[in-house]
Amino acid sequence: MAIVVTGATGALGRLVIDELLTKVPADRIAAVVRNKEKAADLAARGIEVRIADYDEPATLAGVFHAGDRVLLISASEVGRRVPQHTAVIDAAKAAGVAQLAYTGVLGGPDADFQLAAEHKVTEQLILDSGLPHTFLRNGWYSENYTANLAPVLEHGAVVASAGEGRVASAARADYAAAAATVLVTDGHLGRTYELSGDRAWSFAEYAAEVSRASGKEITYRDVPAAAHQEILVGAGLPEAFAAVLVDVDAAIGRGLLAGTSGDLARLTGRPSTPIATTIAAAIG
Repeated sequence: MAIVVTGATGALGRLVIDELLTKVPADRIAAVVRNKEKAADLAARGIEVRIADYDEPATLAGVFHAGDRVLLISASEVGRRVPQHTAVIDAAKAAGVAQLAYTGVLGGPDADFQLAAEHKVTEQLILDSGLPHTFLRNGWYSENYTANLAPVLEHGAVVASAGEGRVASAARADYAAAAATVLVTDGHLGRTYELSGDRAWSFAEYAAEVSRASGKEITYRDVPAAAHQEILVGAGLPEAFAAVLVDVDAAIGRGLLAGTSGDLARLTGRPSTPIATTIAAAIG
């Protein structure tokens, strides 16, 4: 039996592997990747590398083995996730895996924004498959915001269309630690975890924290949705993806990403990483 991480060379996948290596020997871990070269460092650490592509279901045959505990990290290509996830679910069922853990979205069926749609379909596919499963409904990664600090610092403004909505984000490493716990310990089958940071912050508070960390005057500009869409497209984002991000801000304004269930801290055994810590690390 192996602990198998799909999408293992992605940002979250690598962090999950790092966490697993603190808990189990490398020879108990398998990484499913599309590109063998990108996983060379994982192989060098003693991890078994299994090659497969979500877009080519035939490549998934034999990737999973009976008794494996599998983490399906949701695919990154919005709009293509359902067929990709279906291929993984079918392969996991055919293999007879002992657990399929899936990284969905905070709120599950109650998440009514566009970005959640494919996650909700995937959860239902897993339920319909009859596989032993665990749902890890991840909230927002703090890095979703700190990765975009350059224009914020350049223009002196955090621009959003979320009003006074709050975001209970956590560091990507926190979510990775929770996933690793679910994969190496028992008692998680059939469970759903709503994962988010311990404290929700507003964009005004985020701007103030960036000001403190950078020493620059940063303000929060709350703009109408249409204006936000224009700004994002003007910055080079495709219109469809910009619309998805604006829709997320509307969901934040409705309070859908502010939940603080405490599940994340309980799984990791530690408080979630404060947004101020992630901002400070990003600014350096």
